[in-house]
Amino acid sequence: MNGVPHRSPNVVDIHLRRGAKGLGFNIVGGVDQPYVVNDNGIFVSKIKQDGEAAMDGRLQEGDKILAINGIMLADRKHNEAVDLFRTSGEHVELRVLKKLPVHMNGSTESQPHFEPSVSSRGLLAALVGATAIVAFIYLRHLRKMA
Repeated sequence: MNGVPHRSPNVVDIHLRRGAKGLGFNIVGGVDQPYVVNDNGIFVSKIKQDGEAAMDGRLQEGDKILAINGIMLADRKHNEAVDLFRTSGEHVELRVLKKLPVHMNGSTESQPHFEPSVSSRGLLAALVGATAIVAFIYLRHLRKMA
């Protein structure tokens, strides 16, 4: 595949043959539906059991798909990426950026390192703030009625 700048050790090419049920994985992301903060790429969201990707074993949930059959997926809408997968033919060559392992307390299990678009603390702070404002307005209203 040409057109991909620097080749990293975390970038691999995976050849899959489309089975009766497709390639055997789902994708998320795109410029119109970002999955990862500050990254509008296309990511593997699910590997289907007994699908082609699962039988191959190299593609994993959380991997970023950089290109399909030499066509870069950067800066594409989600439905454009889906269309490229649907029309990719029987033999599909994927260029994939493997998810990086995250080591926590010495654990060797790898997990995707993605930040949610809205933090839990930020959401909780907004909820507490909104509750405080409503309570203030309600109490002020009660005082005026008394």
